[in-house]
Amino acid sequence: MFAGPVVVSDAVLRQTWRYDPPVSVAFSLDAPRAFLDVSLSVLGRPWRDRCADPTVQAYAATMVQAYALPELLARVLAGRSIRPAEVDAYLKPRLRDLMPDPDCLIDMAPAVDRLARAVQTSEQVAIFGDYDVDGAASAALLASYLRGFGLTVHIHIPDRITEGYGPNVAAVEALRGAGATLLVTVDCGTSGHAPLEAAAALGLDVIVLDHHGAPEHLPPCRALVNPNRLDDLSGLGHLCAAGVVFLTLVALNRRLRGKIEFVDRLPDLAQSLDLVALATVADVVPLVGLNRALVVQGLKVMRARGRIGLAALLDAASLAEPPEAWHLGYLVGPRINAGGRIGDAALGATLLTTADPAEASRIAVELDRLNRERQVIEAEAVAAAEAEMDHVLSFDPERPVLVAASADWHPGVVGLIAARLKERFGRPAFAFALRPDGTATGSGRSIMGADLGHAVRTAVEAGLALKGGGHAMAAGVTLPGPDVTGFRDHLASVLSTTVAEARAVEALLVDGAISAGGVTAELVRTIHRAGPFGSAAPEPTFVLPRHRIVDAAVVGQGHVRVRLRSRDGQAIGAIAFRSTQGPLGQALLSSIGKEVHVAGTLSVDTWRGAERAQMRICDLAYFD
Repeated sequence: MFAGPVVVSDAVLRQTWRYDPPVSVAFSLDAPRAFLDVSLSVLGRPWRDRCADPTVQAYAATMVQAYALPELLARVLAGRSIRPAEVDAYLKPRLRDLMPDPDCLIDMAPAVDRLARAVQTSEQVAIFGDYDVDGAASAALLASYLRGFGLTVHIHIPDRITEGYGPNVAAVEALRGAGATLLVTVDCGTSGHAPLEAAAALGLDVIVLDHHGAPEHLPPCRALVNPNRLDDLSGLGHLCAAGVVFLTLVALNRRLRGKIEFVDRLPDLAQSLDLVALATVADVVPLVGLNRALVVQGLKVMRARGRIGLAALLDAASLAEPPEAWHLGYLVGPRINAGGRIGDAALGATLLTTADPAEASRIAVELDRLNRERQVIEAEAVAAAEAEMDHVLSFDPERPVLVAASADWHPGVVGLIAARLKERFGRPAFAFALRPDGTATGSGRSIMGADLGHAVRTAVEAGLALKGGGHAMAAGVTLPGPDVTGFRDHLASVLSTTVAEARAVEALLVDGAISAGGVTAELVRTIHRAGPFGSAAPEPTFVLPRHRIVDAAVVGQGHVRVRLRSRDGQAIGAIAFRSTQGPLGQALLSSIGKEVHVAGTLSVDTWRGAERAQMRICDLAYFD
């Protein structure tokens, strides 16, 4: 049994603690009752019960009765639209049940034909990848596979500053000069018309394995495998590039299995799922369907520490516990990305393919150092960007999209600046680094419901940007000059309606309430049976109602660590990351001794072999 009182709904909470709501809020389908009557938190949003719908409550009750699930876990599942009949498959996702036939992807057959010929004739293959985690993991996946058959493989990861995103003519020429006869672009290439035309002129066959939004007119190549092509009907648009590469290798393995000379050399592709899981989480693609199974199985592979480079990076990050999905997004991913942001862009792919422990350790230490340097650069830039946007919004509080630019910002951190602005102000944001050559390199992040990638592609089509693309939640773009006004106004005109609609319904969805004494490591493990959590599968949020803040202090890089105590004397530690300068951190620091409602997610901290549950705070509310 779990220690302490576990309270799983607003109604039960009121009955258990016998208090009257300070404010009466009428319930209706148009205006659902606020959870704990919090209509305006310190972050300016109402709290809603994720399981308020009677159908969701019925699903949860059925799960408890039919599957003997703990009530809290049943609520978490039902709140994520899982029906009772889907419980077993959801809690234990199996690849064999969810794997599609790779040939459902358009152009998969010609791609596999060409790759099989390269293997059979021992061609030299060039891989051109993106400079982020997905690009590095995709390049490592494909390179490791081909090298296993003895092929010479050249990996090129472009420099973010000097080359920019996607294939370029100079790099293509260099790869052809090195002896490559087949070029495979991974996590890029869908919009690379000029470079791929140059590749064809040089006698290079080209295969594109990508997942970014595609234009109507595709570049010339032997095969372009991308589930987000306008003519692709596979329904696999949620895959990251590494997922596309993995399906390609499944199909290639199947093709080579028919060749007797390769039967004994076929790799166990399951052992490469650690890379697929890493890319899937780090690229923030939806953790649904096949993606969920890829991450679940990939984490199992990663925990075995069979990949030397990943094991070295986990050690460099001081991760002593078995990795979970959130570790990939917050600890592993940023370190790999640090190379592409402010260092050598090829470090990530090299780390993920090396078999030399000494080299792995050296690269992991360097990536860890670069990540710390990146954090300092980012903190200074974010502070300046937030101050600028505070000023802008004081005159125009309803501005739908934020666009900030500076000649002082490193191009490698503009995406991180945009992410912080989006988090702080709750609307899509773009940040630009103004370059010495007069251009502006920018990266954007969006909110649910506002398709940033589409808006950027329309800006390119309108001649407002030199190049750009992305997906709904993130995009990149290059402008021809330092004036971002035209681009900003275009984004506002395209996104104003969807942003207004998204912000109108913005609320913190709460999965339940619990007291400090009920938050145990056993409870956290029970909740995490519904994981992994991420994009489209939000981590459960719980409220600690009427808990007193007995201590609060600033720690690390702008975090606030607090100690919360319930009325029965039980206490729990909690932390609000990157909150010191924002309203959440200031509220925590100024509320020592006060009782408040605190919302957050639950995790287990392992220190010197001892486990303790803690909360990662995401919001706070006062009450009368």
